[in-house]
Amino acid sequence: MITLDGYTSRPAGSADVPAIHALVVDCERVLHGRAETDAEAIAADLARPGLDPALDTMLVFADDGSLAARAWVDRRSEVDVHPGHRGRGIGSSLLAWVEAGARRSGTARVAQTVPDADHAAVALMRAAGFEPVVTAWLLEIALPAEAAPPPPDGVTIRMFRTGDEHDAHRVSEDAFDEWQERRKGYEEWAALTVGRSTFAPDTSPVAFAGGEMVGAVLSLDEPDSPDGYIERVAVRRDHRGRGIARSLLRQAFAGFAERGRGTCTLWTHSDTGALSLYERVGMSVRRGSTVYRKELP
Repeated sequence: MITLDGYTSRPAGSADVPAIHALVVDCERVLHGRAETDAEAIAADLARPGLDPALDTMLVFADDGSLAARAWVDRRSEVDVHPGHRGRGIGSSLLAWVEAGARRSGTARVAQTVPDADHAAVALMRAAGFEPVVTAWLLEIALPAEAAPPPPDGVTIRMFRTGDEHDAHRVSEDAFDEWQERRKGYEEWAALTVGRSTFAPDTSPVAFAGGEMVGAVLSLDEPDSPDGYIERVAVRRDHRGRGIARSLLRQAFAGFAERGRGTCTLWTHSDTGALSLYERVGMSVRRGSTVYRKELP
């Protein structure tokens, strides 16, 4: 538990998702001017395989019962402190709790993504011995964008249909195996993609060659957001360099333009080596984040 004057703490449970979501949204609005995280993403975090909420999550409450901060740790960690409760030692206490929890579980290292614009959080991570290891970028493109080029010879593209779920999972996880820490099982993956209420199949094109799915762009459409959002871009390794990703992205952009979205966004990071691809289709960096990591002897 976290011991701070004027605050109490306990682990999180599924019933806390709305309060955690409200806290994260308040933090995002102060930092970015808009809310970007939905409650389903937070619920998916709490349901991650291997994460034990009783041991790996922590909520901090003010005397009036409002949620002041939250944290979880499972190789990666997240810590959010409500803007109205910063500067009182909650963030540093939770960061120490994260490190202690990671050590208890036997994890060799712990990592956390911090927005580059959050200078106080960056300073806190560096003071705690975390080092930058990966750069992440939120990319954007104004819509409507350039028309989609035809797919390469032997490749057909259509929008996602019911029944494509497991093929899309295979293509996505095969592509992400190159850099992600572990492969996600179908249920965990679906909770972040095709199983979400905001999944938009009509802006999620998939590519086929020889009767097999070889590429996919999986999109989300938040009703209250001016942006369309691409959650996954994946092309099977033996079909890369043929222009499939470019064709898929252009079709997704066109779908969001038809829905009236003024921009489309996606995240990528330096480990994927995909930044140049997105820049070639007309995307540019809206803002950056950095993954900080600490080795735990």
